[in-house]
Amino acid sequence: MAITPLMPVYPRCGFRPVRGEGCYLISEDGTRALDFASGIAVNALGHGHPHLVKAIADQAATLMHVSNLYGSPQGEKFAQRLVDNSFADTVFFTNSGAEAVECAIKAARRYHHVNGNPQRHTLITFGNAFHGRTLGTISATNQDKMRDGFEPLLPGFAYAPFNDLEAATALVNENTAGFMVEPVQGEGGIKPATQEFLKGLRALCDEQGLLLVLDEVQAGYGRTGKFFAHEHYGITPDIMAVAKGIGSGFPLGACLATEEAAKGMVIGTHGSTYGGNPLAMAAGQAVLDVLLEPGFLDTVTAKGERLRAALEQMIPNHDHIFESVRGLGLMMGVRLKFESRDFVAHCRDNHGLLTVAAGDNVVRILPPLVIDESHIAECVEKLSAAAASFQVPST
Repeated sequence: MAITPLMPVYPRCGFRPVRGEGCYLISEDGTRALDFASGIAVNALGHGHPHLVKAIADQAATLMHVSNLYGSPQGEKFAQRLVDNSFADTVFFTNSGAEAVECAIKAARRYHHVNGNPQRHTLITFGNAFHGRTLGTISATNQDKMRDGFEPLLPGFAYAPFNDLEAATALVNENTAGFMVEPVQGEGGIKPATQEFLKGLRALCDEQGLLLVLDEVQAGYGRTGKFFAHEHYGITPDIMAVAKGIGSGFPLGACLATEEAAKGMVIGTHGSTYGGNPLAMAAGQAVLDVLLEPGFLDTVTAKGERLRAALEQMIPNHDHIFESVRGLGLMMGVRLKFESRDFVAHCRDNHGLLTVAAGDNVVRILPPLVIDESHIAECVEKLSAAAASFQVPST
């Protein structure tokens, strides 16, 4: 059989969207589905948001790309806005989450290098983490399914169980650069860090001159009801990778850092041809316009609480399928009593509800941040109907 024109690395389903309207996707055959996947937590403003569409169209007609050889008034304005609304002093723009994480890894290593400690090159990461698909980011995870066939991997990573502060502490040695962690694991099954764990990592970094690197590619940018997920924990990182919701569908990521943590990132140490081009900056500014509207993040929190309550109320009606609900804001997971992929496919194919499978038997529910009460009700109704009609796999 001949290989397909699209390299066959995805098990693509039969749903083939060609149009989006708000919180819905419409396939080429006219099938309409409630999109509570959001392109895997990307489409924060849903589909066709007028402010974002206009900003992209206006900028595309003006100037799309010039490279980073020239001054960037667009990038400077957007970076300043992110700095003004975060812990960071400086920002590097990328095209994806994996690139943002790569920049974060380089910044962490370079920091110790310029401090005269080049032996401090190892980042401690955590079980079931997902940091991307580049060689650097798959080396930062201990998941065999992502690493198989891609050896030799990059050295410079050690792995501890997630939420196990004692195990993480025990791994620290003279080669440790710091920790890299998701405040809420996404692919790993919507698992929030405990307060003790994340605060403990921050304290350990402060005591030993290490860097705390956060991967908020999925959990950041309003998804949890705070601008960034670490705000739930009362701590700040030294370096942070973000992407997904930052462009609400436009390919965009960013690495944010304090002045101290970024001290090694000087001319010639990093770069990107496309990163931070004027079109990306226009998209990012438009998304930020909406997210930073007074009260917007409070509505995300409120909608997340209503979604959680509705899901928790539904679970006892189908307790042969559902086990529990977890997550923060509109980064929600429903844990099943069996592997979740077949149920996700059943919701999509038979009930017009788009969700995302994750580890630990979890169905991720990641709606646009602009959903209203009717979408929450429709989601729970469709989930309940799907549970009623689903054939539970035999053990």
